[in-house]
Amino acid sequence: MNTAPASITITDVTVYSGRQWLEGRDVVVTDGIVTAIEASRGTSALGDPKAGSVDGSGAYLIPGFVNTHTHIQQSLMRGIAEGTPLLEWLLAVAEESVLITPEKAYTATVAASLEALRSGTTTLVEHMWPHPSSEVHDAVIRGLHDTGIRALLGRGVGDRSDPTRKWGFDPRLLQPLGDVLDHTDQIMRDVAGSRIDAAVAVPNPRSLTPEGMAQVREFAQARGLTVSIHLLETQTDNMMCTEHTGMGAVDFLDANDFLWDRVLAVHCVELDDRGQKVLAERGVGVSYNPVSNMRLGSGVAPVPSFLEAGLAVGLGVDGAASNDTQDMLETLRTGAYVQRATRARADLLGFGAMIDIATGGANSALGLPPRSGGVSVGDAADLTMIRFERDFGCLPVRDPGASILTTGTRQIVDTVLVAGEVVIRDGHSTRVDEAELISALSA
Repeated sequence: MNTAPASITITDVTVYSGRQWLEGRDVVVTDGIVTAIEASRGTSALGDPKAGSVDGSGAYLIPGFVNTHTHIQQSLMRGIAEGTPLLEWLLAVAEESVLITPEKAYTATVAASLEALRSGTTTLVEHMWPHPSSEVHDAVIRGLHDTGIRALLGRGVGDRSDPTRKWGFDPRLLQPLGDVLDHTDQIMRDVAGSRIDAAVAVPNPRSLTPEGMAQVREFAQARGLTVSIHLLETQTDNMMCTEHTGMGAVDFLDANDFLWDRVLAVHCVELDDRGQKVLAERGVGVSYNPVSNMRLGSGVAPVPSFLEAGLAVGLGVDGAASNDTQDMLETLRTGAYVQRATRARADLLGFGAMIDIATGGANSALGLPPRSGGVSVGDAADLTMIRFERDFGCLPVRDPGASILTTGTRQIVDTVLVAGEVVIRDGHSTRVDEAELISALSA
């Protein structure tokens, strides 16, 4: 369902464009694309999306966030295994994942997507764990469609089983790799022409054999798909790969030609200088997940070093079992602050740098159009409109960018457009019965 009018104008808004704030602008959207940013004609009047108008007076417009990594089914697993190390936490999550039903998967998808939208996220990169049920995947697709969010849906793949998850993946969730790839083709057909694109999701370097890597690489490259893979969240990848192959994780992947410009490496907390150089040379993107890494005690990814090495870096919230929210504004702030704390520098990762990371930093690896410097003519109309007065804790506003970074909360997100359709208005979904969702989650 897409109820977006052919043309819509956000009137008299202050827009972040060309790395500056432009006051009193009309932002014109035609067929889901930003077609003009011009001096306001003062026609804000009714601000009725159905009539092709959104009143932006007193508001601030930024691009929608691209959450480069999440596990949406985990929105039913908040607080799970709190205070436990990664491998122990993974085993607890696995038990819940085995028990997922299509009904639960649908509810989890709607909850995670709506929570993301309400914090200004317009695109989700969903990293599904391998699962043999096509009905579960169908439920996820239906949930994404119903909320109106844009998404890359990563179908989980793996071909090495190990119940301990040290050198392989949970055998209860694996199925023949050929069947998985056939199902990925089916997903591509199912989502064609929608706001959802298919992708491939690899749990970690330990979950694919060299033969499996070759098969997945050939499949993904032939179809132009993104491959998302957890990499070096802790030293476990290095230790296990060295024990079984005599190589560290990056070398193991590289030796099997499993690093190219449509690979998104997630976390990379333990990625050393040499690994950064290899990933940069191969064009691999990185998903930075600061809140999740803190919650699980994994450490802090050296993002300034990544950027200096030429790596494309995007921002990720991760699943609600390790964050435990889908709040991109919280992650935006934390992502900057933790780098300043670990490097004892207050001048790192200000609003300009963080908004670029959070709205398009890894788009090259995701197959999405490039985006930096704010809203531009020609961009997809995936936009977030902010009203600081919705949260008095954000007032007064001296600098809109500084306020978004340092005080921004989900409360200030007033209106969100995806492909030119208003999917959040006055902080609430225009598509989902929120009372019904609350009832389903409480049950």
